[in-house]
Amino acid sequence: MTIVESYVEFGTREARGVSPAYERLSLAVARDAELLALVDTLPPGKRQPNLLFGVVRLLGGPVHDPAAFHDFTLANWPAIEAELRARAVQTNEPGRCAVLLPVLATLPQPLALIEVGASAGLCLYPDRYAYRYGGHRLGPGDPVLDCALTGTAPPERRPEVVWRAGLDLNPLDVTDPADVAWLDALIWPEHEHRRDRLRAAAAVAAADPPLLARGDLVDDLPALAARAPAGATLVVFHTSVLYQVPAPRRAAFAEVVRGLPGHWIANEAPDVLPHDALPEPPGDAHHNVLALDGTPLAWTRGHGQEMTWFA
Repeated sequence: MTIVESYVEFGTREARGVSPAYERLSLAVARDAELLALVDTLPPGKRQPNLLFGVVRLLGGPVHDPAAFHDFTLANWPAIEAELRARAVQTNEPGRCAVLLPVLATLPQPLALIEVGASAGLCLYPDRYAYRYGGHRLGPGDPVLDCALTGTAPPERRPEVVWRAGLDLNPLDVTDPADVAWLDALIWPEHEHRRDRLRAAAAVAAADPPLLARGDLVDDLPALAARAPAGATLVVFHTSVLYQVPAPRRAAFAEVVRGLPGHWIANEAPDVLPHDALPEPPGDAHHNVLALDGTPLAWTRGHGQEMTWFA
């Protein structure tokens, strides 16, 4: 996919109907020869729209007005480039727990969780958050995660988690204001409810920090999995992570995770982690496929706001 195509794709399939500012900005960048030339100087893994937009927001730049974004980016490119090369997209959206819960609740309890690409580990607390599937409320607590669920009944319980750990090349610390500022910058501009959710989830994690290991998803996963307590069901999971991993490493990761005891929950785009004979997705927006041990179960939206069960 060319740089132009990636920005058009992001605007029309991911941001449309979700973030008018990012839809407008993505399509403007796709037509902006000066900005495209700058983005083209970056390594391929650093050209994503959400990374560029997040860095500009982090540095105090405008994202609602494409012309102002253009001027700010050109004027501040050395600082922006340095941040782009140093950072990665680490969207730590706790709302994704709402699409993981219908699977986690069905597995033999208690659970030992490992999230690959964990960022600050906010998705490692599916037992601590509250949920709302339409009119069905599950659990007390804050934040409350809303999900439009179709095709299956809402889960009746939250999982019992006795151990939680995350693996990331650059783990973030929810007690570090600079790391929380980066997580905030990655939230799309209109999404104040997600900012509120981030603060509430960060408070949950800070009160009982998870084990966050710095490491590679292939080389270091087996050793981390070996630390899970006996008597708990090991669950390795990840959401919107593998697109940042080269295809050969994705295949190596799949081989490693299939060789571990326990279960594997993947929530990735179908072109990143392919499956045979998928049904048509529910609309033109970007959807991930939720799969358990390689078997696809449902279409999901990127922030956990919607889930269409088809298994």
